[in-house]
Amino acid sequence: MPPCRVSALVVPVLLALLSLGRAAPVQAQVLGPLQRLPNGLPLPATPLPVALPATKLRSVDDLLAQTQTLSRKLQIRNLLRSEPRRVDVDPQGAPILRGEFLVVGLAGAPLDAVRAQGFEVVPASAADTALGLDLAVLRDTRGRSTAAAMRALQQAAPTANFAYQHLYLPAGSGDVGTASTTAAPPSAAMARRIGLVDGGVDPSDPALAQAHIERHGCAKPSPSRHGTAVAARLVAGDPNRLYAADLWCGDAVGGTTSGLVDALAWMAGEGVPVINISLVGPDNPVLARAVQAMIARGHVLVAAVGNDGPAAPPLFPAAYPGVIGVSGVDAHERVLPEAASGAQVAFCASGVVGHGRDMLRGTSFAAPIVAHLADRLLDAPRPGATAQVLHSLIGEAQALGPRCGHGLLSPGN
Repeated sequence: MPPCRVSALVVPVLLALLSLGRAAPVQAQVLGPLQRLPNGLPLPATPLPVALPATKLRSVDDLLAQTQTLSRKLQIRNLLRSEPRRVDVDPQGAPILRGEFLVVGLAGAPLDAVRAQGFEVVPASAADTALGLDLAVLRDTRGRSTAAAMRALQQAAPTANFAYQHLYLPAGSGDVGTASTTAAPPSAAMARRIGLVDGGVDPSDPALAQAHIERHGCAKPSPSRHGTAVAARLVAGDPNRLYAADLWCGDAVGGTTSGLVDALAWMAGEGVPVINISLVGPDNPVLARAVQAMIARGHVLVAAVGNDGPAAPPLFPAAYPGVIGVSGVDAHERVLPEAASGAQVAFCASGVVGHGRDMLRGTSFAAPIVAHLADRLLDAPRPGATAQVLHSLIGEAQALGPRCGHGLLSPGN
């Protein structure tokens, strides 16, 4: 039976209404923010009961196309239906890679105890070298449930802080179709470096004709529509050197925490000043440390705030201190009904690409507009860069109401 299609205008409003009554947590928890009702009771972690096709997902674009809406909860539900052996959820309902965990600074006897419990330890050397994080991925070789594996880790090393291998999902969606791009006009702008953490980028896309693309993360390039569309807005026709980290490599299950940290570490080593992240997920202590290390080094991080509605809890990395969070507006400069709201929103920008069946929509596509503007202001990482860039962008923004933070930024600013 084919999936039911709902009007693109009706769905965001329904999502916003469904999210009412949820309150943002005052403080992020170690293993992710806990959603609570106004009376203090936790919200159930069960995804929305929406029937979705059980078709096998092959790529990140399949995930977005089959979901048919911008709801992160529906993306999660689709992943669970398609990849139950590989994807699970943490106690708060956030998606995780089954059987994998993260830890920082585990050594000596506790490390030996973890190995004795049947966990393979894979050090993430790039994160240690570039960001000073002694990060390791722990893989359960005994096939235990997520809860049982976490208990085994905590019993083996009670003083260690273990984290889930969370999955971060694209903050935008659209129907299946060909991306609406045109050849980039000649640009007199000076070539600059800029970073993208997303799905794969198609270098043959006309909008990227003048860009020089440096790839990271995959043995074999695997372009995605989402990554390419975000890259087109990020480069905006300039002859930039685009450092593009692919977190999916053609697989529907990707966007892992360790992959995101590795991408940031790579860009730190390459000295990329501004990095766009159009992905959203839960608070994760390992990602939080990586983000703060990047900001301390003088990199500017720009991130989409997500599309779970104005009353939904904040999503990360956009909600981390020092990250420039971006929400989206439509062609009439109205804030997208499904866009997140809150203190994490620094600016708004256009969140709609194309039209009709080729339309892409979401805060994913607003963030690169702001990142491109930020990149004009910074030629290399330097301490205090985020505050300096933020101050300059505030001066360029057009006031547009409380849901847009400091205001609206447009490509022509």
